[in-house]
Amino acid sequence: MNQNIQKLYKIAKKKERKIIGLMSGTSLDGLDVALCRFKGSGLETEASIDFFDTIPYDESIKSKIRKVFAKEQVELQHLCLLNPWIGSLHGEMILQCLKKWKISPSEVDLIASHGQTIFHAPSSFHKLENFPNSTLQIGDGDHIAIKTGIITFSDFRQKHVAGGGEGAPLAVYGDFLLFSKKDEDRIMLNIGGIANFTYLSGDLDATKMYSTDVGPGNTLIDAFTRIYFPGKNYDENGQIASEGTVHPGLLGELKSSLFFDAEIPKTTGPELFSINYVKEAQRKSNTEDLSGKDLIATLTLLSAEGIADSIKKKFKKNIYPVIYLSGGGMHNSTLVKMIKELLPGAILKTTQELSIQPDAKEAVLFAVLANESVAAGKPSLGAPASLIPDVFMGKVSFPI
Repeated sequence: MNQNIQKLYKIAKKKERKIIGLMSGTSLDGLDVALCRFKGSGLETEASIDFFDTIPYDESIKSKIRKVFAKEQVELQHLCLLNPWIGSLHGEMILQCLKKWKISPSEVDLIASHGQTIFHAPSSFHKLENFPNSTLQIGDGDHIAIKTGIITFSDFRQKHVAGGGEGAPLAVYGDFLLFSKKDEDRIMLNIGGIANFTYLSGDLDATKMYSTDVGPGNTLIDAFTRIYFPGKNYDENGQIASEGTVHPGLLGELKSSLFFDAEIPKTTGPELFSINYVKEAQRKSNTEDLSGKDLIATLTLLSAEGIADSIKKKFKKNIYPVIYLSGGGMHNSTLVKMIKELLPGAILKTTQELSIQPDAKEAVLFAVLANESVAAGKPSLGAPASLIPDVFMGKVSFPI
């Protein structure tokens, strides 16, 4: 038997597995690295975080990615070169973390790498006949495996698409396994570049769960903060937005996108919610001379209303499940304040109260997917009617 297959078999049979989860989102902040410990699988999954760190992307890394990020036309050679380069870069970042944590690579069973999303094109976005939903993440898993010497699972979203989904959001699987609780309905709200939430039913019925993108989270706020406030990559703590005034005309034009009226579940990305999207809305609303502070305030309310409106559509009479926050947007106090005002009576907590650091949550959830792929008997989590196919995810890369 191939020694790597034999090793993988032994990992699958272990009572406890150490898995590194990686996440680099559309905000391009850096690489989240979570060393997790797993027991069991399915609804018996027990997960804890031994170590977590975020390795920031410097401006050189960001600029290389932005050349191909969410663009319909790119230089093919640059894209081709980035795929192995990011894989090797992520491998090196993992080794840096392990050295810092004084952990030998030989102590780690698996790596679960999300990769770097560069384009997300569900059929509702590309509208091309005879072409399926599509999404592309780069950062080749073979390069991570060779660099670290650790078996690596990567490219998770392709199986989701092949199984009939849109390749996103994938958080629903891990949310269901880790955070479902008998007799408590929950909303797991993640505010990353794009905001999304998972609904978990208190009766633990997987067919009732769903996950959906709801619109921009941080992506537009970050983009225009960089444009109007050089030297700043994001609106720290929502300070800029708090000093601005929302422009109703621009907000109305921004919300005229058909995405906001589409039925849940749905997915989207910076391909739709782009700089051009905002500039076109400014042109139509005659707000091209709007101050930076007023623009950031308006974009922040756009994110808040996208979140709140989607929740209101599903839960009438202002009776909401408990909402657990994660993602970078939860640190924007102005955004969170707006959400609270738009959802009166809602209880907002963070996943810290569920023993998972909010900033680490997405990296942990990809580690969950890898754990499930090696340790579970068969896939049985899906709700196909909600675009959640019954599949195991992740391609396997061996170190040698």
